[in-house]
Amino acid sequence: MKTFKLPGTKLTVPAVVAGMMRIGEMSDQDIRKLVSAAISDGIYFFDHADIYGGDMHVCEARFGGALKLTSSQRESMILQTKCGIVPGPRGTRFDFSYEHIMEAVDGSLAALRTDYIDILLLHRPDALVEPAEVARAFDELYDAGKVHWFGVSNFTPGQIRLLQQEVRQPLVANQVQLSLTHCPAIAQGIAANMSWEDQAIDRDTGLVDFCRRKGITLQAWSPFQNPDWTGTFVGNPDQPELNAVLDRLAGEYKVTPTSIATAWLTRHPAQMQVVTGTTNPVRLHQIAQGSDIVLTREQWYELFEAAGHLMP
Repeated sequence: MKTFKLPGTKLTVPAVVAGMMRIGEMSDQDIRKLVSAAISDGIYFFDHADIYGGDMHVCEARFGGALKLTSSQRESMILQTKCGIVPGPRGTRFDFSYEHIMEAVDGSLAALRTDYIDILLLHRPDALVEPAEVARAFDELYDAGKVHWFGVSNFTPGQIRLLQQEVRQPLVANQVQLSLTHCPAIAQGIAANMSWEDQAIDRDTGLVDFCRRKGITLQAWSPFQNPDWTGTFVGNPDQPELNAVLDRLAGEYKVTPTSIATAWLTRHPAQMQVVTGTTNPVRLHQIAQGSDIVLTREQWYELFEAAGHLMP
């Protein structure tokens, strides 16, 4: 498993993160098997959110209850969770108020049965955010030892800059939707100055380059998902050109197409992490294998073009 030092922290992290959003209906035994399989593959970084599971803290509680981590087990893994999305009877709302962040973290700590969270991410941008309130919450959580590091999810560079005006801790991660077929933050730069092409539109305001400059690690969620939510592109009969390349490279490297799709992300010099939501240990192993493959430039660009992106 490829690992690297997470900028702004003391953590050495794996390139693949095990997402826990689908464990709500799993048995304790199956959750333990999944976690054990992940750790066996070098994936000791587990991603949560307070809203995973339908009601608040459901998946966190399933994880904490199934594992009942000892102190040594807890120290051997990295737990990341997210807060700020508030489901309600009139629809989803976002809340980065001091009160909500503090309440959410206490709920996550209780559900996970741990004294600290390694990394806390703000889940989706709150248009009503007051950066000073976020800074106050982060300061108190950090000083109390409840959260060691902080980051964001689905944020633009401008939204990150706004927080950084008040927040004194480094923002170490930005978790965003990113895959071979959904990568506007990468594809736009390749079509730059081609105003007649849709790909040239800057929808992410230089997100990848900004995060690289600022030492913010991008975490790619839905790494095998099509942008129109028609399912995974791996093995999709509607995408024969892409799958022909994935299959050929899988044969050359003696892995699976899923491994190659993972390698496309981890090959990028931004040092991205791939956040997978699979609960299948076999698929998890395939994803882990992909992090060790270093695609050539020719292979990387061939996959990019086969995925339907413009190569000038």
